[in-house]
Parts: sequence; structure tokens; C-alpha cells
Amino acid sequence: MAGKRIDAERADAERTAQARGETPDQVLDRNVNEVLQEIRVAITAVQVLFAFLLTLPFQSRFADLGTFGTTVYAITMTSTALATVVLIAPVSFHRMLFRRRQKAAIVQFADRCLMVGLTLLLTAVVSAVLLVLDVVLGRWPAVAVCTAISLVGLVTWYLLPLRRREEPPS
Repeated sequence: MAGKRIDAERADAERTAQARGETPDQVLDRNVNEVLQEIRVAITAVQVLFAFLLTLPFQSRFADLGTFGTTVYAITMTSTALATVVLIAPVSFHRMLFRRRQKAAIVQFADRCLMVGLTLLLTAVVSAVLLVLDVVLGRWPAVAVCTAISLVGLVTWYLLPLRRREEPPS
């Protein structure tokens, strides 16, 4: 199954190469650079959030969070840690396949990791905001704001791009 997907990635690279006047290798090189640049943007957000979360339990008021707060903290910390691992995974994958002529596999793997990592990042961001706003505003206003953030994230990160993807190229 994975072999078929990698073959499809190569076929896509060949079609794109023809349309753009590039070689398939140039397309794959460009795709690797683009996806790694996208990962750099996402990982920066994860690093800032992760740093904040690592210090939180050492604050004096952390013990006052209660069950809801500590549960939300655990979800936030876990999703942030997983986002970190998943978003860094393409770097390791690339390094392990370096000079093995596996660019199509690297592009495909990095693409999948980026999609999963963004989902985990959205979960982490929403959970972190819920944790903070629960203390600042109270439970229901925090849930309302986080619902709005979730919707904006889902629409801008997934629904609009998927909708555009279904339209014929202009």
C-alpha cells in the first residue's frame, strides 16, 4: 500500500514537472524544501507553547487548578509533546533516508506528519487557551471562546483548503 502511494507521489511529481518545465527531481527537491519550511513555521508555535507548559506546574497557583484544570493541562501537554514529536519526525525520516533516492517517500511522509502535527497543534492551542481562560473568565465563557477558536482553526486550516482543492485549477 505504501509503495502505491509513493508511486503516486512520483507520478504527481512527473505531471507537475511537465506542466512547470522542471524535472521530476527538481519538483521533489522543491516539495521537500516547501514542506520543511512549513514544518519550521509550525514547530516554532509548538516550541513556544511547550516552553510555557513546562513551567506551569512550578507556579504556586497550579495546585489550585482542580480536576478540570489538571485534566486540561494534561491534554494540552500531551498534544503539545505529540505535535513536537510528529513535526520533528520528517527530519529524522529524511536523515535516515539521506542519499537513498527516496525523496518521494520523504515528501509523502512529511506531508502526512504535517497534517497530523497541525491537528495536534490546534488541539494544544485550544486546550491551552481553555486552561488559561477557565481561570481568568470562568468555565462557560472559556468553553465558548475555545469553541470559536476551534471553528476558526478547522475552517481556515482544513475546510477552506479542502474546498479550494476540489475546485478546478485556475
